[in-house]
Amino acid sequence: MRAELVHQAKRGDREAFASLAAGAIDRLFAISRLILRDAGLAEDAVQDALVRAWRDLPTLRDVERFDAWLYRLLVRSCADIGRRRRRWRSELSVVSIEPAEPDRAAELADRDQLERGLRRLGDAQRTILILHFYVGLSPSEAADALDIPVGTAKSRLHYAIDALRAALAADERSVGELREGRTA
Repeated sequence: MRAELVHQAKRGDREAFASLAAGAIDRLFAISRLILRDAGLAEDAVQDALVRAWRDLPTLRDVERFDAWLYRLLVRSCADIGRRRRRWRSELSVVSIEPAEPDRAAELADRDQLERGLRRLGDAQRTILILHFYVGLSPSEAADALDIPVGTAKSRLHYAIDALRAALAADERSVGELREGRTA
């Protein structure tokens, strides 16, 4: 069914493409949001990727690889936007505290620590981690989405995990030093 939609879209069927885009847009936004760390820029990246997809769809050779191709377009859009904007902005969100819900302070602290760790990584490292752990792509699928050799994807993943561990450890040390400075 999906392959038929891709074939129809390749032939210029706007409704088929709209159906494909509607099925992928939430997933694409989540991925670009994780890569770019900004909701507005993530929306721009998704829009850019979908425009590129519509424009370049007739050149897609293997309709079975539509998702990997779309991921590749999204990653390129994120990279283009990331190059235009060198500084990362922090986003704050207000969390309401409801007494009826269980205490999620530890979960929020872990998420915050992971956010800080991811922010310290480069675009390529953050992208491979998100494609592997969030999207669930194997290293070979991530390599296909990034249009890089499988060995390069495995290497990037390995080094990205090491860099994230180091960033989390450095963050933990700096938090510990702050705590010690306050109590002294």
